[in-house]
Amino acid sequence: MKFAICNELFGKQSLEEVFETAARVGYNGVEIAPFTLAGSVTEIDTARRNHIRQLAEDYQLDITGIHWLFISPEGLYLNHPDDEIRAFTRQYLCDLIQFCGDIGGKVMVVGSPKQRDVLEDQTYEATWDRTKSVIESCLPVAEAHGVTICIEPLDHEQTNFINTPVEAAQMVREISHPNFRMIVDVRATLCQGEDVVAAIHKVKDEMAYFHLNDANGHGPGFGAIDFFPILQALRDIGYTGYGSVEVFDFSPGAETIATRSFETLMAAQEKL
Repeated sequence: MKFAICNELFGKQSLEEVFETAARVGYNGVEIAPFTLAGSVTEIDTARRNHIRQLAEDYQLDITGIHWLFISPEGLYLNHPDDEIRAFTRQYLCDLIQFCGDIGGKVMVVGSPKQRDVLEDQTYEATWDRTKSVIESCLPVAEAHGVTICIEPLDHEQTNFINTPVEAAQMVREISHPNFRMIVDVRATLCQGEDVVAAIHKVKDEMAYFHLNDANGHGPGFGAIDFFPILQALRDIGYTGYGSVEVFDFSPGAETIATRSFETLMAAQEKL
């Protein structure tokens, strides 16, 4: 299995510093949060996009894709009942698709829990339908740029919409398009009270990406989670995608997080 790491834990370090560390530690790829580069991807011109892509190639790294899609600019909301807000978000999602493809990314993780909640005066069903409508309208753009949009189930502490892998898989089946799949996140699955290994087997046909982290919000090796059975399950289903390290507590420092996480995952993989 190939491993990547998300860039936001590196704080204000440049992408070149991020890529250098990732390559030196042994990662195969980097996942990028667009808000760390600019307030809007529309501010990132062609020259800079080409530079990012070339920089990754220079370090022999894949840019696996992008996540934290709707942190900025302000006003984004994937399934808002207001037509103008939803249209604004739909257009920005298309802008993100083009940016992802331009820098060589293949996957876009739709997490952003607070930009997708079911609003107080709305039903779950109507929110579901609006979400599908926005995503479906962007899929021709995703197909044209070779990008797969992946819905991310997140636990109920983060959002009230699409909390379990099974729910995410249902949306994937309903939309039924090769450029729309789902991701499983270890921490979110555990915090929802679900078994990660069982979830992997349940959604194996709909899953195209995987986030690796501990239930405590740290990286692999910083908590009690045993990653051997998780990697075993991924191998058992024939998963060939990336496992990307995403953490929420940056306090140990980027170098420490990157190194210990990678060593933990490699130790687990070597047992397979």
